[in-house]
Amino acid sequence: MSQTGKITLISLSAIVLLFVLSAAVAQESTEPEMSSDAEMSSDMESEEEVIELEEQVVIGSRARPRSVIDSAVPIDTIRGDELAKQGVTDLQDLFRNLVPSYNVNLQPISDAGTVVRPANLRGLAPDHTLVLVNNKRRHRAAVIHWLGNGLADGAQGPDLSAIPAIALKQVEVLRDGASAQYGSDAIAGVINFQLKDSHEGGSFEFKPSIYQYGDGRQYAIAGNIGLGSKATWTNLSLEYGGADPTIRSVQRDDAKALEDAGNISVRNPAQIWGQPIVEGDLKFFANYGSVLTDNIDFYGHANYASKRVEGGFFFRNPNTRSGVFSTDGGETLLVGSLTGEDYPNIPITNHKPDPVELAKVFNDPNLFTFQEMFPGGFTPRFGANTVDSSILVGVKGTALESMLTSGLGWDLSGYFGRHHADFFIFNTVNASLGPDTPTDFDPGDYIQTDYNVNFDVTYPLSDMLFFASGLEYRNEGFEVLEGQRESYQIGPLAGQGFSAASNGFSGFSQIAAGEWNRYNYAAYLESEIRPLKHWLVGLAVRGEDFEDFGQTLNYKVATNIGITDFLEDANMIANDQMILKFRGSYSTGFRAPTPGQQNTFNVTTEFNFERDDLVNNGTIPSTNPAAAEVGGKPLEPETSNNFTSGFTFEVRDINLTVDLFDIRMKDRLALSQDFELTEDQKEKLLDAGVTSAANLQEFRFFTNDFDTTTQGIDIVLTVPVPNGDVTAVYNRTETTVTDHNPETLDDLRIKELEENLPRQRASLTATQSITSQWSVLGRGSYFGDWYDSEDDETYTGKLLFDAETSYMAASGIIITLGVQNLLNTYPDENPKSGNIGNQYGQFSPFGFNGAFWYAKFGYTF
Repeated sequence: MSQTGKITLISLSAIVLLFVLSAAVAQESTEPEMSSDAEMSSDMESEEEVIELEEQVVIGSRARPRSVIDSAVPIDTIRGDELAKQGVTDLQDLFRNLVPSYNVNLQPISDAGTVVRPANLRGLAPDHTLVLVNNKRRHRAAVIHWLGNGLADGAQGPDLSAIPAIALKQVEVLRDGASAQYGSDAIAGVINFQLKDSHEGGSFEFKPSIYQYGDGRQYAIAGNIGLGSKATWTNLSLEYGGADPTIRSVQRDDAKALEDAGNISVRNPAQIWGQPIVEGDLKFFANYGSVLTDNIDFYGHANYASKRVEGGFFFRNPNTRSGVFSTDGGETLLVGSLTGEDYPNIPITNHKPDPVELAKVFNDPNLFTFQEMFPGGFTPRFGANTVDSSILVGVKGTALESMLTSGLGWDLSGYFGRHHADFFIFNTVNASLGPDTPTDFDPGDYIQTDYNVNFDVTYPLSDMLFFASGLEYRNEGFEVLEGQRESYQIGPLAGQGFSAASNGFSGFSQIAAGEWNRYNYAAYLESEIRPLKHWLVGLAVRGEDFEDFGQTLNYKVATNIGITDFLEDANMIANDQMILKFRGSYSTGFRAPTPGQQNTFNVTTEFNFERDDLVNNGTIPSTNPAAAEVGGKPLEPETSNNFTSGFTFEVRDINLTVDLFDIRMKDRLALSQDFELTEDQKEKLLDAGVTSAANLQEFRFFTNDFDTTTQGIDIVLTVPVPNGDVTAVYNRTETTVTDHNPETLDDLRIKELEENLPRQRASLTATQSITSQWSVLGRGSYFGDWYDSEDDETYTGKLLFDAETSYMAASGIIITLGVQNLLNTYPDENPKSGNIGNQYGQFSPFGFNGAFWYAKFGYTF
């Protein structure tokens, strides 16, 4: 950081604190006690007042928790029991069923995206949504989504699957830009996970489930318990589970041709499309606190999660796979000479190598072809062992009573988060090593670390005026660990046309390995003012200084106006059961590129329909000379202007909220189009030590070369019925690329960004208590059309139905039975399924596995 930047930030911080203190001098506080930001997050109950989080939210403002209808910005609240009842064990799938503006799907062949699935809120990338736990920023995952159906390509967001549903008291989804309040990443919105904080009682549950097709069995065993007393307490949650794979494939056309030609070694299906294998899925969370003195509390939370995720890659045809079996698209079979002497390749006719010539090669110890190892071809298996861990500790309190400090709250906390992905790939080769190649490889590791230190001050001057301010220090690090030498080595047969490095996912070489860190400082000032009794105005400004990007200043203005409250006070209406409130906000936002996005090399294998073959694509830093030749340049932060307006209406417990949003992003960050790699560029990369460049046909890089506008509407209607509720939710989101550099972003990339998610989502949910112990739920969900860039097809939308019934015995035993996708609805079949074997579009927003049946057996005490 420059000296000027430090001075500017320190000056801003001093102004923030002096402004709060000078306001305190001007008025002697006689208002009721207000909670600080940390008090809201870890100990919402006190002897003087009990606040039920099911009816209150703490996100979106650091003032007193308030109901959703009184908030100046749109917020969805999801109770912990709504999440715990469902049969799926991944928190992201639970969200998809309950928040229509939230999208997540399977990533069957998406490199690291299979390990940590990318999710989207309000049509933006995964790292445009900030995730909090107990109002504190959570670290992002180490995984960068090199393949994510376009919209998520290159994003690096958090891993929500590490959070067990049984640990949650409530989840709040802020559907509004909040960078001025919480910092980088909060462009699409904020998700705040409130952990259970009870010091007594607990629950245990067992959740088995299976797809109607008969595969994909899942299970989870979970428990939660509160320990201690009101003065010193701990709430612990543990979950353990796993998932079997599914197969929704058809035999590829090229594999059929091999079978018809008499090749009995080809597997059927040669390539598997479906849910990946998840093993040893362990999730642990602890939430804790203690009263230290009358004015000071200790609090914090910690987690540990680990799992093994394994999925498939593309099938390697034993006649045509470039660099392994052939160099000319399958006209001849590639033959390697271990003595270095030239030997002619074997002609291939009707999908069969010449049997006489092939026998000669098999019988000559100095000659080699990979059909000796894999006569039916091979399909690599890829995955990672991941470990996610974090710890937060903090102290909070209120100042001693005096004229200057009455009501003043403070909060000091420190956080460390780490996500480690240890990749593996097997059933593949480093072809350049010939017969000496291993078939399983350790390509290396990604490690993400976050350090945060926060100091916050809250000060309620009166019922009409509230202030908060704070300072933050963050240090974000990304590390790439070198892989096994054979995973990136250029072997002795490379000069004969055999590809180097582990085929499918190249290992990280010495040049790719490294550690990068970035720190930044921030200061913010937030206030809530009531110019009139029923008119709330929220203001926020935040300055940040990044070590590499310099300074940024963001602000936000939000308001909530009680129309019926004003009319009632003016005696114009007398019906106090009707509530109409208008709300809106305008804010600026930003997201800084991560150290991982700035520095990593990566090689992925994708199917190219134009070439009708697999292609090795490399992602290189935007400052690499090869990238600079075609428009690459140093990355800059993304910026945004967010506008939200809407209203809430309530009469006789019928609640309707309508919110419009408009998000205009400039210098948006994403991966560029694919560029053909010239021989000169390849030589430059090899000279720089990028050994994987020997296999590359194309490359891409991160770029800030485009702007977008994302517009939409959210409608939520809740209607109480006798012994139940009916909730209708509708979301429409549309993104348009308003400006771009045609040299770095082609028409395909634009179409991916604009059309890869459904523009419309809707759901209708009805819950009904049949008796005091027996309840039922029914839900209909609509997913609009979406574009699948891998198939180059637009698939039609579908309507799905869910059903669930629960019985709670007086002893505390709970039994839940349910089904998602009751009618066993599948996406439209892929008209090009013969190309790569996927029967359905792989990026279907509701999955492609059919009906999912589940049960839950629980006990609460």
